[in-house]
Amino acid sequence: MPDTIPKGLIFDIRRYSVHDGPGIRTTVFFKGCPLRCSWCHNPEGILPEEQLITRTRSIDGRKRFFKETVGEWWSPAEVFDIVLKDRVFYEESGGGVTFSGGEPLMQPEFLNKMLLLCKKEGVHTAIDTSGHAPAHVFARAAKNTGMLLYDLKTTDNTIHKSFTGRSNDLTLKNLRSIDKTGPAVIIRIPVIPGFNSGFDGMSDLCRFLTRLKAKLKRVDLLPWHGMGYEKYRNLGMTPPTSQGNAVDNEHLDGLLELFAKSGFNVKKGG
Repeated sequence: MPDTIPKGLIFDIRRYSVHDGPGIRTTVFFKGCPLRCSWCHNPEGILPEEQLITRTRSIDGRKRFFKETVGEWWSPAEVFDIVLKDRVFYEESGGGVTFSGGEPLMQPEFLNKMLLLCKKEGVHTAIDTSGHAPAHVFARAAKNTGMLLYDLKTTDNTIHKSFTGRSNDLTLKNLRSIDKTGPAVIIRIPVIPGFNSGFDGMSDLCRFLTRLKAKLKRVDLLPWHGMGYEKYRNLGMTPPTSQGNAVDNEHLDGLLELFAKSGFNVKKGG
């Protein structure tokens, strides 16, 4: 009888994370993403396939180049064995496991299996997602997770297409579909110069968020930092065009105040 348990393509598993949801967490990075965000700092998570990467190391004062494969197929049991190693830290800190990427919803069967394993063992789960997935895929994942870390970029479809290559229709519709019976939601907004850092666009996001029926816990504003370009070169990929300088602290403080005055619990960073 053939093995029907799905395997997942994973490019990293990071333990003791404190920036991917509440408490101490293990973050599992899924490989493959439908978007092509021009500021992406995890390019190794974009393509849904194994890739060769060139890394540089200094040995005895000389630069050496090494090839390694990014992306490995894991069974749910193999990933869960790693997740459970830090169960005591989850219980003490209110943490758990976060499924990130890439885009976890691109591997829905593997993701759902992991969510059910965690639920059975009482391990809190979060999904870091753009929400760009068919409605039935999103609905099943939302039903089985404890939290969504929802990456929301702009309400303007034209701008969204120009900077990510895709419409934001699915992102907005899926977010609207969540109500008070669904998981807790943390909205994560990357603040990208030349894309969405202006007050007009952020005001539109505030108005959109005020109409949601979800259990919205917090809004995180994530300043663009320009990191990750070396990864593109190591993967043989063309780095995205720089967006220029990051927003200054005064401007970011103004954006934080904008969301706060709209009634949101808002913070800088993840």
